[in-house]
Amino acid sequence: MCRTCEGGTLSRRTVIAGSLALPLAAAPLVKAAAQTPAAGRPSSPEEALQRLMEGNARYVANQPINTDHSVGRAERAAGQQPFAAVVSCSDSRVSPELIFDQGPGDIFVVRVAGNFINEDGLASLEFGAAVLGVQTILVLGHSSCGAVVATIDSIEDRELPPGHLPSLVNALRPAVYDVMEENPADLLVAATRRNAKLNAAKAVETGPILSELSGAGKLASAAGVYDIATGKVELI
Repeated sequence: MCRTCEGGTLSRRTVIAGSLALPLAAAPLVKAAAQTPAAGRPSSPEEALQRLMEGNARYVANQPINTDHSVGRAERAAGQQPFAAVVSCSDSRVSPELIFDQGPGDIFVVRVAGNFINEDGLASLEFGAAVLGVQTILVLGHSSCGAVVATIDSIEDRELPPGHLPSLVNALRPAVYDVMEENPADLLVAATRRNAKLNAAKAVETGPILSELSGAGKLASAAGVYDIATGKVELI
């Protein structure tokens, strides 16, 4: 964990010790992160999600307000307090800050091809929620996702791809198998949506940190799909 990620409030040793030592693992971390709230920070997980969607509406209308990324650069050097986390695909056409018209420091982004959450992703989200104060986690699938296509092809061909790609395919298999049983008209669309929903649930059901924050009403999750052609994000 880099020192500049710590938000100026906690050391790496404090994060690890605090998360393991107490029954309510996130409590000391959240308290520390909340001591210096960011100006204009959303007051609830619902408001945080609404802010993302309002930003997406501006993006779709080509009316962004976050266009000068040099503003606040010096202040950001002192720490970060993003209000939302976005789990997105690594696809080069998917840029969460642009899609949601947010400035640097507003969104804590976790990216991996196929937008699924593994152990590393969970650790990142725990840090974002417990230390940085993220209030909502949006798992964002997208149209024409190559990772989902590769998984479907692997299942239908009964053959794993080369290299390290099987780990990616295996992570996406549950969503594809789920919707295959329903015989959808468009398997790719259905699997993309199911994958986002499964991982959005995982984001707040995994303990101890994320599930405790969710149970306390301090963290929520949502699933969405980004249409590359239109720029619109649909919550599902």
